[in-house]
Amino acid sequence: MYDWLSRLVSWLHDFISEVPIYVAGPAMVIIGALDSSLLSLPEINDYLVVARCYSDPKSVFYFPLFAAAGSVLGCMLLYTIMRRGGQAVMRRRFSAENIARVEKAYARFGFLALAVPALLPPPMPFKIFVATAGALEYPRWRFVLTIMIARSLRYFVEGTLAVFYGQQVIQFMKVNGLSILGGVAALVFLGIGGYVLFKRIRSPRRTAVEVAEAAEGKGGAAAEGGAAD
Repeated sequence: MYDWLSRLVSWLHDFISEVPIYVAGPAMVIIGALDSSLLSLPEINDYLVVARCYSDPKSVFYFPLFAAAGSVLGCMLLYTIMRRGGQAVMRRRFSAENIARVEKAYARFGFLALAVPALLPPPMPFKIFVATAGALEYPRWRFVLTIMIARSLRYFVEGTLAVFYGQQVIQFMKVNGLSILGGVAALVFLGIGGYVLFKRIRSPRRTAVEVAEAAEGKGGAAAEGGAAD
């Protein structure tokens, strides 16, 4: 079984690295969808993104998007199954303790409970977060947007590293991936947090101005009404 899987991965490596982008792109979408739904080929998306970007450096600007799109499609399939009553399947596949832990993460951290596992490389578990999102009926549009952004960022980072460090980047990512992508994630989340804080600080000011303008408008209207009397 292991030899067969090894040969398959080797063939996919050569195929994705050598075929034209109009073939490699759709193929990557299909592979990503299969891996992110019901099948599981550990690290295959990361491995193939690295292989393509190493063999064709200019593809680093767009090829990671194919892998991210495939991952979104696969996750949507698993999400939909769970949302339509697949909780029994989820509880057979994952332990009750892990499910409870993930549910608490959603309750406490919101979209970050999905974004962080989507961004970080293996061995970080991810499918349990997707399955739980479906079971908890997490908003569909937010689910898709979160995974697309997180996975795109992850694959762009890996593709860029592949251009500079070659195919050994997979081993490099295993050792340092959590630190690198964790740092990138921290910067992204700091930016989001800063934007949200800025909006909250600015919003009361806008409200005060609007209240003052409304008061002036009402005062003016009352004055006009009194003059008319």
